[in-house]
Amino acid sequence: MSAIASGLSTPTTTDSTQRTGGGFDELDSNEFLEIILTELSNQDPLAPNDTQALLEQLSSLRNIESQISLEESLEELVLQNTLSQAGSLIGKLVEGVDDNSEKVTGQVTSVRVNDGEATLQLDTGRQLKLDTVTLIADANAGA
Repeated sequence: MSAIASGLSTPTTTDSTQRTGGGFDELDSNEFLEIILTELSNQDPLAPNDTQALLEQLSSLRNIESQISLEESLEELVLQNTLSQAGSLIGKLVEGVDDNSEKVTGQVTSVRVNDGEATLQLDTGRQLKLDTVTLIADANAGA
């Protein structure tokens, strides 16, 4: 492989949250295509480089981009579903545990998204994350 492609490699890491491998993993599609075209235009016609490896990398890059896009779409759908669930609690009496492990009770007046999580705004001025709700009751049941 030419100096262009070999100069892009990065050291591998032992951190499991990061991908390991060469620098091609960090390129977007346009950068990768530019490298392929540069590689093909600079190679010696009598001793061509292995373009199959580059094409396999491009295919892998496309798969990764598709997976990332799918993951983002699924996260958006989950958030919309969560908001729908939380919205159905407006006017309901809820009980749950806040971030300080304190019991919180109140009637839901609105729903807000904080850091990608649905948070119920209560008539008491307190907030409660949807996933910490332990009781839901009709606020008019006791009347």
